[in-house]
Amino acid sequence: MEVNLTSENFESTVMNSDIPVLIDFWASWCSPCMLLSPVVEEVAEERDDLLVCKVNADEQPELCIQFGVQSIPALFILKNGEIIDKSVGYRDKSNLLDWIDSVI
Repeated sequence: MEVNLTSENFESTVMNSDIPVLIDFWASWCSPCMLLSPVVEEVAEERDDLLVCKVNADEQPELCIQFGVQSIPALFILKNGEIIDKSVGYRDKSNLLDWIDSVI
């Protein structure tokens, strides 16, 4: 399952998570984002050891500033509310899963 993050639900969703969090910053006009989106959705359905969240960069500029997002798609992995790694650009599913597994 994916959670749509906003500045309003960020604290209660991400900071209180007992499992690692993957955040995908995206926008509807971004072609690589549209390619990555179904991959992230599959990961969300398959992994119960990871909370998968999506942030619409156009609608949540505060979160983009908070995370220092300058290019999208941007992926962040957090543990205990702390950023432990980030990635910018498209990743295929195999590459994405390898990255997640190497980090968490």
